[in-house]
Amino acid sequence: MFFLVCFDIVDNRVRYRVVKILKGYGTRVQKSVFECANMTEYKFMKMQSDLEEIIDHGEDTIRYYPLCKHCVGQVEFSGTGNPPNTRAYSVS
Repeated sequence: MFFLVCFDIVDNRVRYRVVKILKGYGTRVQKSVFECANMTEYKFMKMQSDLEEIIDHGEDTIRYYPLCKHCVGQVEFSGTGNPPNTRAYSVS
């Protein structure tokens, strides 16, 4: 599965930790957006669990958008950047 993960984290220290976790699963494409390719159900649940443990549920937001292979192939963008990276990442 391919996920687009978007977040809005209030605290800078927590945001740094969120970014560190997400770098183990995907590619940072914008300051608060990661593309996570080739996610198994286990990897997704592990990533989500790790993130849920550190955020402030009263102030922070993380959204997980699953994209099918067809949808990933249809991604368009303007400006700098590269097409979605579909290579696998390992959990650190």
